[in-house]
Amino acid sequence: VYRVIARLINTDLTVLLVGASGTGKELVARALHDLGNRREMPFIAINLAAIPSEQIELELFGIDPNKGSTGKFKLAEGGTLFLDEVGEMPLAAQTRLLRVPQVQDHRYSHDKGKSKTVSDVRIISSTQNDLKALISEGKFREDLFFRLNVIPVILPLLRERSEDIPELCAHFLNQCIDNGLPEKSLTSISIDLLKRQVWRGNVRELKNFIQRLV
Repeated sequence: VYRVIARLINTDLTVLLVGASGTGKELVARALHDLGNRREMPFIAINLAAIPSEQIELELFGIDPNKGSTGKFKLAEGGTLFLDEVGEMPLAAQTRLLRVPQVQDHRYSHDKGKSKTVSDVRIISSTQNDLKALISEGKFREDLFFRLNVIPVILPLLRERSEDIPELCAHFLNQCIDNGLPEKSLTSISIDLLKRQVWRGNVRELKNFIQRLV
């Protein structure tokens, strides 16, 4: 994962992050932005699973004169737009997403097709679902998958990289100090015990556990 990030930071390639909840998908997206050429520009994240399908178009690139709201593509101009959990979108919303600039031809319409706006936004998306399985079930558009899946990055479960747990724990313990909690340390026996846990919530669960422990 680190090697792939290193190769991608100075490109504008579209990236699809695939991993279970808590594996660090948004962390990788932010790393791609913060270490890349667009670091001085906005990083805008949007959870597509939380938006009703009829509002996807407005949220992404529409302007509502009644509410004075600006679409996320406009807010992310020159920077990065992180489309979180694209696999949770209803089909109607997926169809609308296909009209989005970088998904099509770097142009989008916010006036029912009457005008076109050029957009300079890098797209990074994420999913915890098997999109190919959703395609076979008719729940995800294959054409959208091909447009988002330019560079796939697979994030492993925490139990698949348990050798990282000591360093992760040390990092989270330091974060606790920064947050005003007392300085604590873990014994080697404690580390061994933590490495044997399943961690269904992955790194996020480990972080919360360490905070709770301190």
